[in-house]
Amino acid sequence: MAHEPQHLPAVHEAWLPREHPLHRPRHGGKQLTALIGALVFFVTPTLLWVFGVRPSEIENHALAGFPSVSDGWAFFTGLPTWATDQLSFRTGAIDAADGISRGVFGEPLPHDQGGTSNSGPLPGSPPPANGEVPGPGVSSGPTDQAGYRQVIEGTNGWLYYGIDAESKCTPTRPLADTIARIQQVRNLVLSSGRQFVWVVPPDKSTMVPQFLPSSYPGKDCQQAAEAPTWARLDAAGALDLRPELRVIAKQLNRPVYTPTDTHWTDEGGLSLTRNVAEAVQPGVTRTWQSPAIGTYTGSADLPKLLGKSGTKTSVLYNLLPDGLTNRAGPIVTEIETPAVHTAAPITGTVDKKTLVYGDSFSIASSRYLTGAFSDVTLLAYSTTKTTPAQAVDQFVNSQVVVLETVERSVSAGALPFFDNGFIDQLRTALAQHPLR
Repeated sequence: MAHEPQHLPAVHEAWLPREHPLHRPRHGGKQLTALIGALVFFVTPTLLWVFGVRPSEIENHALAGFPSVSDGWAFFTGLPTWATDQLSFRTGAIDAADGISRGVFGEPLPHDQGGTSNSGPLPGSPPPANGEVPGPGVSSGPTDQAGYRQVIEGTNGWLYYGIDAESKCTPTRPLADTIARIQQVRNLVLSSGRQFVWVVPPDKSTMVPQFLPSSYPGKDCQQAAEAPTWARLDAAGALDLRPELRVIAKQLNRPVYTPTDTHWTDEGGLSLTRNVAEAVQPGVTRTWQSPAIGTYTGSADLPKLLGKSGTKTSVLYNLLPDGLTNRAGPIVTEIETPAVHTAAPITGTVDKKTLVYGDSFSIASSRYLTGAFSDVTLLAYSTTKTTPAQAVDQFVNSQVVVLETVERSVSAGALPFFDNGFIDQLRTALAQHPLR
């Protein structure tokens, strides 16, 4: 007997009896709610923009742009990031959530918990000559480690960069290995007939520990490692600015770091410049004058890592190498490619072609470095815009190499030029182009 062909029921699955194997409940109400929610989330930024409301950058990155339809599926995956960044009321929402967390649980909103980023916060630097606030820069750090904080909240409104602690507690390589590699670079430079200066700006937590909280992730191992770290750096011949910075802080009756930024104030930049110049050409700073000319206020970097905004204020100085002529220049905000500055030599300037191979503390000091050296090139060692071969060329084209590495990067061993390919290229190039 022939079987009749099976057909689907003539009614929608949602209308079948619940015991029927093809029954499927209707989710129209929930689906409609989800669609309305998504529509509001994506359309609200556009409507607010039409009525003149603009979002602001409250985190350590530029606001995401609207994704392009030519990106394929990336158009859809990029929409949430764009919509989140464009929410003009996001700052208020974060502040409200933080207030609730503090009021109910007695602790700040854990916005940054779960490991820190390899990239550093925005650099603390004076504004350029036109008064605009400088753009962001980068500094290297250790690999993410769960449990550490990007920002450590201290007392009296002081904030600290969490990588200061993390770098000493979970370094990517032993400190002895880090120093040995830097010594290798130094020996290559010196054997080629060039001068070499290594300067290490101290972490804010090293110089201003009095506002650190009583407890935070990594406190014990950070404090235990600090003295041995500096003993090894001193033994290795690194310029130690800590004693002079302490004297300056005592004279000013305030720290040389600001509460909400991880970088030092302009007094630190002047100290670095003066010590490096003396190391290159002893006695060159005898005629220097550096009068204060006012204050400036810029964007602070640490609040951005908490999804907030904040400012920092510093005293601005002129630099008169000969005691008469101001040579302090505009801040150099872009050093991911070689930033060259030249000026006619005068009394009190170092007249040797100098490379400053550094990080965001070089940016924070650049106003004074360009005033003290008549021919100076600033270049970041952590960059993808300059190839290792191009960086090696800058070594070759210099008479003096200044290596500037902030304490946390040395502690972490997170220095990109340690790559054997770079060191091998440097060895070959300097051997082929010695200075005699």
